[in-house]
Amino acid sequence: MEVLKIIGGKKLSGTIEIGGAKNSAVALVPAAILSDRVAIKNVPNISDIESLEIILNYLGASFTKNGDELTIESLTMENKPITLEYSKMLRASSYFMGALLGKYKHAEMYFPGGCSIGERPIDLHLSGFEALGATVTNDGDKYIIDADKLIGADIKLKFASVGATINILLASVLAEGKTTIKNAAREPEVGNVIDLLNDMGAKISGKDSDLLVVEGVESLSGGSVKVIPDRIEAGTYIIAGVMNGDNLKINNVIPSHFSSLTDKLLEMGADIKIFDDYVVTNKVDNLKPIKIVTEVYPGFPTDLQQPITSLLTLADGTSIVKELIYENRFQNVPYLIQMGADIEVNGRELKINGPAKLLGCEVITTDLRAGAALILAALSAEGETTIKEIKHVLRGYENIINKLTKVGGEISLEDV
Repeated sequence: MEVLKIIGGKKLSGTIEIGGAKNSAVALVPAAILSDRVAIKNVPNISDIESLEIILNYLGASFTKNGDELTIESLTMENKPITLEYSKMLRASSYFMGALLGKYKHAEMYFPGGCSIGERPIDLHLSGFEALGATVTNDGDKYIIDADKLIGADIKLKFASVGATINILLASVLAEGKTTIKNAAREPEVGNVIDLLNDMGAKISGKDSDLLVVEGVESLSGGSVKVIPDRIEAGTYIIAGVMNGDNLKINNVIPSHFSSLTDKLLEMGADIKIFDDYVVTNKVDNLKPIKIVTEVYPGFPTDLQQPITSLLTLADGTSIVKELIYENRFQNVPYLIQMGADIEVNGRELKINGPAKLLGCEVITTDLRAGAALILAALSAEGETTIKEIKHVLRGYENIINKLTKVGGEISLEDV
């Protein structure tokens, strides 16, 4: 079993380079099968991409990796049912539903996997497919989605879901006529997918707005895109800098993508300097408590709620965190309490009383962002922390051990 061991209290100084966005890349790879040959640059080196490669190889597509660039060729691909084993590999396997439906008018797969952070139903995805003319049949966790043809429709999402927005885009770009998606997700990752689809020859307008219009085309060909910088990775390391930084530079970022985070950190009195494509952070004492409510973009991201909770344990006073996106995203809290934090849980709200003296101990990672939160806490804790089930973090943070070690963190992956 692999565990992460961290000796806390070390200053973080130097530069961390931010890689491509996980949440973009895992959608761009399935989107690529709508074309014949696609190049994707700045792809993060994470295990979720390896899982997608396995699924593409199973389907018969060609997957070539050269550094951080992928080339995906789909001319030899077959539309086979995606098995339970492959479907459960990652949450983003769900994007094959929309891509296969759009390409072949037929898709078969099981309910997707991913972190256990609460209910993440795909009903919005399925109702979008049905609006386009598909029939959805399910047998337990298996879904069969079929259509003689797909016809454009007016679709209004009950919730601005990133997954549903992208999946409907994938299904609709080759449909007949015009599709409108109202209350569409506005996240930068959605815009990144739109860039690729349009470069393939799709006709999608309304990028970065909550109203997307798709004019169906007969075929797609070619296409290339560069994955945008990972705003969640950037945010995580910025928080690390606020907790332990000594002129820690977070490089290759788009600050507007995470302004909801930096606004809150500045409200706390954090030492952050924001430039065009990098941020510099320093640790300061006597941080102020704040209130955070997670929302869809451009609100405070749920993916940074757990990491910032570790920081709030060090603030001088009582902070409040409300999680409105996922109902089971406080699984990091028991371990923070074990490390010495004073946190009260009331439904979807946390009351965090600080400052706490964090002490290293043995903890367990339950999901990707909970793991990031525990790493941040361990970096600030006194003594050694051992983190089990670290696989959750490695699937979503590119080279996290090397990046933290390079800037002074005492962190190692060990077999026990």
